[in-house]
This record gives sequence, structure tokens and C-alpha cells, in this order.
Amino acid sequence: MSRTEDTSAQPTPTERIEDVDVAAEMQGSFLEYAYSVIYSRALPDARDGLKPVQRRILYQMSEMGLRPDRGHVKSARVTGEVMGKLHPHGDASIYDAMVRLTQDFVMRVPLIDGHGNFGSLDDGPAAPRYTEARLDAAALAMTDGLDENVVDFVPNYDNQLTQPEVLPAAFPNLLVNGASGIAVGMATNMAPHNLVEVIGAARFLIDNPEATLDELMAYVPGPDLPTGGTIMGLAGVRDAYATGRGSFKTRARVSVESITARKSGLVVTELPYLVGPEKVIEKIKDGVNSKKLSGISDVTDLTDRSHGLRLVIGIKTGFNPQAVLEQLYRHTPLEDGFSINNVALVEGNPRTLGLKELLQVYVDHRVSVVTRRSQYRLDRRLERLHLVEGLLVAILDIDEVIQVIRASDDTDQARTRLIDVFDLSERQAEYILELRLRRLTRFSRIELEAERDKLRAEIEELQEILGSTARIRELVSDELAEAAERFGTPRRTLLTEAQPSIAQTPSARRAGVSLEIADVECRVILSSTGRVARVDFADGDDTIPAPARRTKHDAVLSTVRTTSRSEIGAVTNRGRLVKLSPVDLPVVPASSVHLDAGVRISDYIALADRGERVVALVSLGEERPIALGTRGGTVKRVTPGQYPNRQDFEIVSLKPGDEVVGAAHSSDSDELVFIGSHAQLLHFSASSVRPQGLSAGGMAGISLPAGAQVIFFGVVSEPDSAVVATVSTSATTIAGTDPGRAKVSAFGEFPGKGRGTSGVRAHAFLKGEDLLGLAWAGPAPVLAVGTDGAARTLPDAGARRDASGTPLDAVIGSLGTQIPVAP
Repeated sequence: MSRTEDTSAQPTPTERIEDVDVAAEMQGSFLEYAYSVIYSRALPDARDGLKPVQRRILYQMSEMGLRPDRGHVKSARVTGEVMGKLHPHGDASIYDAMVRLTQDFVMRVPLIDGHGNFGSLDDGPAAPRYTEARLDAAALAMTDGLDENVVDFVPNYDNQLTQPEVLPAAFPNLLVNGASGIAVGMATNMAPHNLVEVIGAARFLIDNPEATLDELMAYVPGPDLPTGGTIMGLAGVRDAYATGRGSFKTRARVSVESITARKSGLVVTELPYLVGPEKVIEKIKDGVNSKKLSGISDVTDLTDRSHGLRLVIGIKTGFNPQAVLEQLYRHTPLEDGFSINNVALVEGNPRTLGLKELLQVYVDHRVSVVTRRSQYRLDRRLERLHLVEGLLVAILDIDEVIQVIRASDDTDQARTRLIDVFDLSERQAEYILELRLRRLTRFSRIELEAERDKLRAEIEELQEILGSTARIRELVSDELAEAAERFGTPRRTLLTEAQPSIAQTPSARRAGVSLEIADVECRVILSSTGRVARVDFADGDDTIPAPARRTKHDAVLSTVRTTSRSEIGAVTNRGRLVKLSPVDLPVVPASSVHLDAGVRISDYIALADRGERVVALVSLGEERPIALGTRGGTVKRVTPGQYPNRQDFEIVSLKPGDEVVGAAHSSDSDELVFIGSHAQLLHFSASSVRPQGLSAGGMAGISLPAGAQVIFFGVVSEPDSAVVATVSTSATTIAGTDPGRAKVSAFGEFPGKGRGTSGVRAHAFLKGEDLLGLAWAGPAPVLAVGTDGAARTLPDAGARRDASGTPLDAVIGSLGTQIPVAP
């Protein structure tokens, strides 16, 4: 059996196998990768503030002619052009960079004008086939001058085309729009700034090269974020401007507003940089579920394109909105941090730069751009002047020029003879040979002479600019001022030295903040026009200073003393009692009480329909019974302390068509008063009415003749100082057109009668009058209010009980007493 050799492991003559050290190969490959990421992808150039992909996008869009005055084109087309000609990476990275240049919540000055869904902080953009784009006006300023040799051009990835190494950048884009990127072993994170402020600092640095950081910060006090907000504390900002590294805290812009008449809420209109509303909502929900946050009832995102960001956070009744907001700052992204790491490429090397260094690199770049542009323009004008002067020589001796050309055998001989005869350069001779006959007119000669003079003046100016460094720097400063005027916008971010919540000590965090509103003694006042307000008192003092003047809505229909976190009841004309808490009512200062600051109680509590209205306020903790009277003449006193644990319930069982006209707490010694539309007044002791349960329908109060009804019911506690006011009118008069007649009499003028009787006459009708339109009985003085809430004048008190009264000047809408004042 023959043996054969196994040659499978032997290399063939065409193979080449080299042994390499794995560690060395990994090191070299990693360094190449790191170099590519740092210099070609992740870090911006300190001169124009752009990464390579961003620069290529702007340059290619400029080459495509996508100017602001032209139509948008599909983003997919831009992505394809950039990928095919300049950027050797995938279309996803190109489109992502393009989207960022479009987003006004990321860029302080967007460079691309996008049309379509370019995403938000919570959602990504639509696919490039669905969106369109063109350059913004600011991008034209970034690319302006590329055709004037202002920057160097380098080959693209396949050496078929060229691209700018850096853009001219008419404004400091790196500071204005910031940057972020993660390289290998380093990262950059730069905050956006206000363009006007940055340009102001750059111009100051041009005039004062030895400027200090404090002098520059007088122009640039801090970042200006696209989403606004508030920066809390500037120490970290100054560190970043000095060393290139620092941090600061940003807070959302939040206001406390009334969501409804009885509910307050926190309205967020600006969020910290790069924080979206959905992220905030998610964190709030997590905080509520984990019991870290309390006092929050709901969160609603009302953001739209018309009104911008609007996030409404509902606050539960009894919680202090400011204390809840402090908890939100502490546990949600409504307060967020931003770390500054100013890493950028300077002359191809990554460096960490402070504010002055960033400005200096940019200023040096613009000096170079303006110098190269001026030299380019000078060269072009010198070339043109050279041709114009040669053309003028030819026109002055045109006959001889034509003779020389006609006598020549070919173009080369004609060119040579023109150079020899007229002492021209080869370029001038060639230009003359290409001259069209129509340029030989007299008018063309005048135009050429004017062009020659203009070119000489421009050349002289350009030579003066290039001969003076100060002139170049002055020109750079002037162009920056123009850019600030064109693209500058007001500051959006508020700067404050206040300390952020996150910076609090651990012990302070553990101590917590009291979220609930303090339970203080107060008085709730209901006006005769249906407005309600709350007055808080310190140390149990419930006196209110006398007002300096009358104001609207100051006639009081009902008042109750309680505490801010307790419950009171609103009695309606339908016989219902609706519970409510004074805690969310608007508070008016005791020193200047007027009910203009109140809210309509019909907006604060849930009423059945537009026909239901509140007739009185009562205390649910009061030991005295609630006395109420109905339009049909029924009276009832409700046994106190038997109120069900429901938001609303029936307090009296009414007959069909009947309704409550008044209610108040009453002691047995008080007088219950009925006044009918037939001008009869009846008052009797409250002790004659036995308290009843909620389901009872009451008992007979006043006897009414056919067609009459009760227009007032009340409780008089101090008969000696009480007064009665009545206003007469006619049933045939249209309501609100006849002021009628009014009188005010002392309550003592009216003798008491037994319950269930018809009472005594309270007003004498004159001819044409047949009923009382308004009536009121209670403590003096009595106040009258018009239907618009304005004060009306009543006659002085002292009229006989059966007098006919005096004519009124204006229509009265309601009667009441004044706000309780200190003696």
C-alpha cells in the first residue's frame, strides 16, 4: 500500500500568508477607527461649528440651488446627492444630521427650512421620502463666498469631486447652535447661545484682543436655549466659559392658573432643553404611582401648533400649588441638568475650549476668510482692468487693428502682430481677437472708460484693506453686525442666581415640604349678583376694615364664617344643598375687600341647569338650624348635623312649581321674615317653627292671596337695627325698563304676627303700580346693585312702613347688605 503526503496545509505558489502580532494589529486598527470617528464624524470644527456630514449637507444643498426663494425638494433627493457625491456612509446618518439642522427646538438658529414632519422631542421624523427641505437664510450666510476662494477645498472620498474643508460661516455657529457628539475616548456637549449676544462678544474681542472673561460675559451672560426655560445658578456656566467644562440646571417655565372656577393647576409653557412633554408626563405618572408625588389629580397635554407647548397639571383641592411644583422640580425633568464639555477640532486637533478661545478661533477664521476674499476680488479686478485697458487701446486705433488682423494669415500670426504693434499682452491680444463688432460703438467706449475708473477705485480700496490688518478686522466686525441684525432674535432663556431644587441637601430632602394649604379661619361671601370670594383672617380676627369707596358686586346676599379646608353648603332655589370647600375660592385681602375679585358661584359648583341658582351659603358645622322659605309661602327649619355624606342632597321637599327664595341659620330668638309681591310683610319668632328632617316639606309660613308670591325670605337677628327695603313696579311693565319707586323703613315699624297669617302692609302702591319687584330685610345699611353690578342709590331710611316711596333714577337688579366691617 503506497503512502501519499497530505499537502492540504501547504500554501499554493500564489498565496501569501504573513504572521502578525494580534496586539499590534488591534492597536493599529483601533487607532485608525478612533481617528476616523474623531476627525471625520463626531467632533465639530471650531471654525464653522459643523461636523463633516453637516458641512457636506449644506454645501451640496447650496450646489443644488436649494435657496430660500425656491421650492422645497424631497429630503430623499438631498440625502442621495450627499451620499453619492460627498459622504461615504449610509443614508440614515445623513438624514438624521439633516433633521437636526431643521429642528428649531434643538438649533437656536435652524439652518435648513423643513416642510413636513421632522419630528419632536418625543417622536422621530417621517421618512425622507415624505419630507421636503431647502436651505434657510442663515445657511446662505454660512456658505456665502465659497466661489471666491475663501476656504480650501479637499477631494471627496473617491477623488472625483472636491468639497470645502470648512465653511466661511458668517456668524459663530458653534456657540449659537451648540453641538453634541460621542467620539472615541472623548465627547462634546455644547449649549446653544443667543446670536446677538455672541456676536457682540466677538466684536468686542476684535476691538480688544486682551479682553478678560468677565468683559466677554457682559455680552454673553449664559446659554440661550431654543426651548426657553430658566437657568438656575450661573457658577457652573462661568466655569464652562473659563475652562470649557461646567454644568447648570434648567427649570421649566410654569405658572399657577385657574383651570376651572374651583380647580387650580400648573401650566407648563417651556421645558428644559431636550426634554419632551411625554417624558415629563411619564415621570409624573411614575411619581404618583410610587407615592413620591402627591396633590396631582391629572396631567393633560394641550400642545398644538397654534399655541405651542401647554402642559396642564391639575392640583387636588387643598394642596398648595407652589409646594407641589417644588416636588415636581425635584422628582421630574421639569428641572434638568446640562453638562458643558466644549471639545472641538482646532487645526485638526481636538481641544477643550473656553468662551474666549472659541471666540478667538472664530474671529481668526473670519479674518482669514475676509483676507482671502479680498485678495480674490483684487486679483479678479486686476485681471479685468488689464483686459479693459487693452480693449480701450484697440478701440482707439480700431482701423489699424482691423488692418493688422486682415493682413495676418492665421490667428496665431494675428495675435503675435497685435502684441508687437500695440505693445499688448498675450491675454489682451486674445481678448481683442474675440471682440464682437457691436462692441466698437462709441457708447461701448464710454462704458469701458466708466468700468475702468470703477475698477481702479475698487482696486485701490481692496489694496488698502489688504494693506491694513485693522481694516480687515473692522470689516469682519461690520459683517458680524449685519448678521446680528438679519438673524438675531430676543433671548428666550431666563438667567437667575437662584439655587435649583436638585442642589438641596439630603437632610432638606428628607424633611420634605408641606403640600397642603394651611387650614385658616375665613369668611366666604356671596354677592347679590352671584359672585363668591374668600377672606382669610389671622389669629381668629374676623373683622374687615370699612371700605374706602363703593365698588361693583359689594352688595352681600349671604355670608358664612368657616375655615379654608372645611366644607360649607350652597342652598339652591331647587331645594338642594351642594357641598363645596372654600380652599380653592379666590382670596381677597381683608384690607381692601371687594367682590370684583370673586368668581361666579355657578361656575364653581355643579348646578342642574341654567334655571337653578344659589340663594344662600350655610355652614355644615353650625349647631343652629337652617331656616328657609319658599315662593309659595312655606317655611322650614332643618335639624342640624343630619347631613348625608354626599356631594349634594335635597334639603326640603318642594311642591310642584315651588322654589326656595332664601335661607339662613336661625336661633329660636331670631325673627323669620316673609315679604310678598302683594306688599305684605310677615315676621314671627323662629321658635314657632319646629326643626324637621331633610325629607320634610316644611309648614305654612305666610298666607298668600291668589296671584301673589313670596319675593323675600330672611332671618333678622337684631330687630332694633334692621331695616326693610321695598321697590314697587307694575306687572304690565317690561322688566328692566321702569326703575319704580323705593323706600327704606325701620324693621321696628312692622309689628309681628303669628305664623300662617298674612302680615302687615309694607308698601303703598300708587296709580299704575300693583306689585313689589324687590324686597329685602336685614341689618343696615341696605345696598342696591344694578343688573351690571354697579351701585345704585336708595332713599334714606326712616320712611313709614306703608309709605309709597320715592322714584328711582336707575333700575335696580338686586338688594343686599354691605360686607361686614370692623366697628
